[in-house]
Amino acid sequence: MRFLTDGALLLELSNADALDLAAGLTAAPPPGFLDAVPGARTLLVLFDPDRFDPASLEASRGSAVRPPPRTVRLQTVYDGEDLQAISAQSGIPAAELVRLHTEAVHTVAFLGFAPGFAYLSGAPRELAVPRLKTPRVRVPAGSVAVADGYSGIYPAETPGGWRLIGRVADRMFDPDATPPALLRPGDRVIFEAVESFNSGDTLRNSAFQPPAVGTNCVRCPPSVLRVIAAGPFTSVQGGPRYGLSASGVPAGGAMDLAALAAANALLENPPDAAALEFTLIGPELEALAGVRVAVDGAVRDLRPGERFKVGALASGLRGYVAIDGGIEHARPGEVTRPLRKGEELRSERPASSGQRPATAPFPVPVPAGRWKLDAGRLVVRALPGPQLDHFSAPEQFFATDYTVSPQSDRRGLRLQGPKLELIRADIAPEGTAPGAVQVPGDGLPIALGPDRPVTGGYPKIATVISADLPLLAQARPGARIRFRQVDLAEALRGRAKSMYRTP
Repeated sequence: MRFLTDGALLLELSNADALDLAAGLTAAPPPGFLDAVPGARTLLVLFDPDRFDPASLEASRGSAVRPPPRTVRLQTVYDGEDLQAISAQSGIPAAELVRLHTEAVHTVAFLGFAPGFAYLSGAPRELAVPRLKTPRVRVPAGSVAVADGYSGIYPAETPGGWRLIGRVADRMFDPDATPPALLRPGDRVIFEAVESFNSGDTLRNSAFQPPAVGTNCVRCPPSVLRVIAAGPFTSVQGGPRYGLSASGVPAGGAMDLAALAAANALLENPPDAAALEFTLIGPELEALAGVRVAVDGAVRDLRPGERFKVGALASGLRGYVAIDGGIEHARPGEVTRPLRKGEELRSERPASSGQRPATAPFPVPVPAGRWKLDAGRLVVRALPGPQLDHFSAPEQFFATDYTVSPQSDRRGLRLQGPKLELIRADIAPEGTAPGAVQVPGDGLPIALGPDRPVTGGYPKIATVISADLPLLAQARPGARIRFRQVDLAEALRGRAKSMYRTP
């Protein structure tokens, strides 16, 4: 058992034992348990350290039965952009690689990385290629890919470092379906090679069940705001929502939970109530009903038809606009997207409706001086990561200034600076904790954010403590960051000083 940071620990287990323990924890969650993320050889457990007792893990072993496996057939067009390169490197014709892939027995080991992304064991040896040294910024939805002995299918357009060999038309994740992920651990997957897809040939598999009649909103709260201009990137974000990691769904939530809690406190909302998270420049909004809003430390009452525009941030990268009662936001598993002009926003459903998933305590806003600047750089505390032995000089990470790349987003902050030398560039896929700092083969660290991949196969050199995650959220492109090594005791002290406490 290894504590990665306050609120996250990693257990070394076989894949089968990790799946069994995760099922037991989910079926009968002990106090303070938030989520469990099975990996190839590990189980990541996320928890509230004020309430969770690690001894409860032993009592959860073998306490749940997993559903029986199924066979799922996926028609596949093998035209991936990496297929010819793999053929050239291996000396094996592309047609032979396709035959080997379709004849292999693929089994779902676990889900992770992204909602609905299944790690399929059983890829032929000839396709057991390493990940890309630098992940692609965008991989098309439906892409069939291979890496390190696994096959996988990208459910949505996301960054990714696997080698692309084909594509499927099937939808791998549907928030309205039961279950939301098409594949589940233990399922057998058969890839069937085809030349092309029939028009509209999606959701062929009966593994998806349509949502029950009546689940569409028929008594929705009225719309209260309309988006006149959305700004560079504005989305609806609340607190993290746990419990769906088994389908590859990250907890998500606001990048700066402290700032979210501060905006909600002005309206006496719960600290995790959803609000508008904007980047650099806020949106312009029109009130469709009388509504109170909070932004930039002030509360404003809007009359129907009144417009207001949120200006540019004087410092930091992200700001929050809260409304009285919170804003209705997306279902867990839906990809974060920017708001569009003309879009209308509803108030959040009341908690009594059963629509609010489990959440965790939140950091409160700290005084204006929370920016820990040292010689013009932001100092962020972090614990050493679980794969230090994969780096030739891991101490270099804590002695280097990094610069935030413009390619950073809610998935992670890409950092520029001296490259770290890797002894080994890949690991067996395992869960990623909030604030994990992974290092791909190019040697440049990525500090993972709330929309991070649930699992990953790159070595992790550090994990940022929860109290300092808001600092990463507000670091603009070009900002200098220095990571300072701390231990678990300091991480817990930092958490205790910054936690939100309900009255």
